[in-house]
Amino acid sequence: MENAENNINPLFSFTLSKVALAFWLSTSSTSYAAQNISSDDKSVNQYETELERQRILLAKQGEQIEALTRMVNALMANSQATGADKNSNKSPNKGTPYNVAGTNTSTAKPKQPMPSQSTTRNVAQNKPVGQAPPKSANTIDASAIPELGDTFSGVLSGKGTFVLEPSFGYSYTDNNRVFLDAFSFIPALVVGLIDLREIKRHSFIGSISARYGITERWEVDLKVPYLARSDSQRSRPVSIGVSEDEIFNADGHGLGDIEVSTRYQLNNPKDGGPIFVANLVATIPTGTSPFDVEFMQSTPGAVFPTELPTGSGYVSIQPSVTAIYATDPGVFFGNLSYGYNMDTDEEVGNVDPGDSAGISFGLGVSLNERASMSLSYSHKHVLKSKINDIKIDGSQLDIGQLIIGYSFRYSPSTNVSLSLAVGVTDDAQDTRLNFRLPVTF
Repeated sequence: MENAENNINPLFSFTLSKVALAFWLSTSSTSYAAQNISSDDKSVNQYETELERQRILLAKQGEQIEALTRMVNALMANSQATGADKNSNKSPNKGTPYNVAGTNTSTAKPKQPMPSQSTTRNVAQNKPVGQAPPKSANTIDASAIPELGDTFSGVLSGKGTFVLEPSFGYSYTDNNRVFLDAFSFIPALVVGLIDLREIKRHSFIGSISARYGITERWEVDLKVPYLARSDSQRSRPVSIGVSEDEIFNADGHGLGDIEVSTRYQLNNPKDGGPIFVANLVATIPTGTSPFDVEFMQSTPGAVFPTELPTGSGYVSIQPSVTAIYATDPGVFFGNLSYGYNMDTDEEVGNVDPGDSAGISFGLGVSLNERASMSLSYSHKHVLKSKINDIKIDGSQLDIGQLIIGYSFRYSPSTNVSLSLAVGVTDDAQDTRLNFRLPVTF
């Protein structure tokens, strides 16, 4: 507005100067004409004629002054309108005064000083302008994948990134079993021992894992667990004259089996296709082996462990392949795995735990920039175990679980993840709850 006024003042001054010059010329010419008439002693008619000519000249000059005045007023009006448009573009309310809450204020307010160009530039730089660029098709929100089975968790860390992840898990199993140590001649006649047993098992697993990104596409992981288990078994042998149930409690705690794993991203698609990651997990039997646990016989045919194992007792190697496909706002993921369990020599002979094959798949959805959830299903089939190359009947297992996961990004370097797994097969744990807190350095 100040610039507009500065541009008008010179024009207005020039116009006034021109008007004053015209008025001075008309006055001078009138005086000069009067002197000539009086000096030459002209007649009255000539004087009136000259006076009429001067009056006409003054009328024309007055019209010119009015025209110049209208032109100046128009220039001033256009300058004021231009300044108002510029001010309306700087505020969203187009010149109408609003208070903080957005309510229209009808009372007049004193004018505020106009901000300088440097102040306006700084304010514009501090405010977001335009629309954020779209995410790349290869960008995957790691928080949308809280956990995918036991062999893959989230996406790769990245070169030079160190992730420390403490976790705590709880699982509960309630199972009713019938043990038959008898001979059946016909379906209604059984000679021998029939043991009806109810087992309730509580397991607490605390672990700490460290993950480091060697390159952008390769990382290694080390996981050290600690287990605490408690079993309550109620047994009632049949046909041996025992009228009361046998209740036996056992527990065990200690270091679990240490896991060493590595992951490598196989491809880096440019057109937004799926990403494939190869995983390899090795389990070292550092926990208490089930073959080292002592058993005791409570009643004829009822045998219970004196303590519970914290490890598997054998070396396991499990390769797998994970596929991840990002489609805003969700992430599809799946995993195929095969577990090779090495045989071990124990007092009972050469024990082959039996290999396993697993599949899992699911969908992760980002609710907003900080929260996400996932829904997945995991199924593992365990082949029959062998002792001295003889298959053990009843050792074949099918473990199916439905997993619901939640994740919250507490800070740029810390995520909070919670997953709930519900068993859908008889061999699976009834409930498994897992809490993870990965911290990135």
